[in-house]
Order: sequence, then structure tokens, then C-alpha cells
Amino acid sequence: MTDSAGSSVPRRQLGRLLKEAREKAGVSVPAAASEIEVGRSKIYRIEAGEAPLKKVEVLALARLFQVDSIMTDVLVALAAETKAQGWWASFDGAMPDWFELYVSLEAAASELRQYDPVIVPGLLQTKEYAAAVFRTNPDHSEEKVARLVSLRMQRQRLLARRVPRPPALDVILDESVLRRPIADRAGMRGQLLHLAEASDAKNVHVRVLPMTVGPHRASQSGPFVILDFRAEEARPAEPTTVYSEGLTGALYLDKPAEVETYEGVWNALDDLVLDVEGSKELMITLAKEHDDA
Repeated sequence: MTDSAGSSVPRRQLGRLLKEAREKAGVSVPAAASEIEVGRSKIYRIEAGEAPLKKVEVLALARLFQVDSIMTDVLVALAAETKAQGWWASFDGAMPDWFELYVSLEAAASELRQYDPVIVPGLLQTKEYAAAVFRTNPDHSEEKVARLVSLRMQRQRLLARRVPRPPALDVILDESVLRRPIADRAGMRGQLLHLAEASDAKNVHVRVLPMTVGPHRASQSGPFVILDFRAEEARPAEPTTVYSEGLTGALYLDKPAEVETYEGVWNALDDLVLDVEGSKELMITLAKEHDDA
């Protein structure tokens, strides 16, 4: 599979590089806005990676910021990439806009470290488990559930893709996730066995935080994902980003202090979990409890 990372990642990179160039050149936001004949709010949106730019606008800003020819070429190339669409474009309307950014970042990441104390992460869900999760929303029809499950299965393909190299996925699950069943007992058994087998892949590790562990550093954090990125050719790497999701939106944290805090939480969890083999044994043991399903 050779999916594009879509437009969100290069757009974020373009905005960040333009902001750095503007600040280095000492150019004000109003001056930049005047150069390409847009409002100030558009410049803020561009620098936040929330608005597209035409090639002529990129070149105009590069001249204003006195950017050298090499960096100008990088900026122009990034602007061209923002027009590309990821595979998820065919599922238009199936996911909220704020989640599309996460999917594009996930596709571009070199490593994903995910902690979840509530449910099995989407990248490791079976069809039956995913359907049970989506059915918890009373507004979802069976047709919508089927479409969302199809989207989730398509998203999981990134773990087995050949080009580019698939990301490494390191997951820490609270033991309660394994013990919280779905109505379909056979489906729950299949999910537990799927989790046990997931770590057989070279790029996937699934570990369990035992229920015997008392309050810990992640007790107040809720679920989160730490995404790391590698640089590609002339393009700089995306900064490490922490993703934290809610019912109506998500946080994307990439300030060094924010990332450092979540790195500390992850490291604390790392000292408390079962190893991969111990986690696999627990999953298989719990799956046997559903053998009569």
C-alpha cells in the first residue's frame, strides 16, 4: 500500500516554516497579509496549517521574508503537496474534520506510542469490536456503522504497508480494557486473540497495565497517543505531537514542555506494565473464558 499522507501534514509544515521565516525576517503579520492581499486572520490560519496557499503566494512571501532559493523550493514543494488527498477522502463525511488531521499525521508518523485505559485502540480493533464501539452512538444507523467499520479496517492497513516503511506501534492497555466485554462473546474472544497475535508483527508491541497497580501517573491523563516523525529528504521532520481525543474535538500538543510531560507519563507506565509475553498470556487466558460462546 502506498497511501499519501494527505494535505494536512505538508500544510502544517509549510505554515510552520513560513512563520519561522517571517519572524526571522522581522516582518509583521499585517505586512505579510498586505503582500498577498489577504486579511490578518488568513496569515494566522496559514501559519497554523489550517489554510492552503497558492504557488504565487508562497513565492511572494518567500521574497518578502528574504528566504534563500533552496528553502523557497522546499516551500513551493510543500504547497504542491497540500493539494494531494489521502485515501480517507473517499470516506467523505464519515469522520469529523478534526480527526482527519490525526489520520494524516498517523499515516506520516514513524512511531506511535498509545495508552488507552478505556477501549482497544482503533488500529488493533476487529470488525466485531469496532462495530460494537460505533453502535454506542445512538445516532449511528447500521449503514453508518458499516461505513465506519470499513474506514477503520482501511486505516489499519498502514501497519502492514511496504512503502513507505510502516510506523512502529507500541500500545499500553489497562487490563480493564480486556475485561470489559462486548455483547458478542465470540467477537470479544476474537478481539482478545487478535491482540495476542498483534505483537507477532515486528513493528507492533502490545502490553498490559495490570489492575493490581494502584493510582499512577497516567490516572489523570486519559488516553493519548505520542506521534514521532522522521525527516524526509529536504523536508524537515514534524515535531513530536501528542494527540488527546474527546467527544467533540481533539488536542494536538507539540510544545516541548507539553511533549515532555506526556513523555514522562509514558516512561512511568513503561515501568509498571507486563512485558509482551506476559501480556499475551493474559490475553489468551481471558479469551478462553469466552470459549463457550
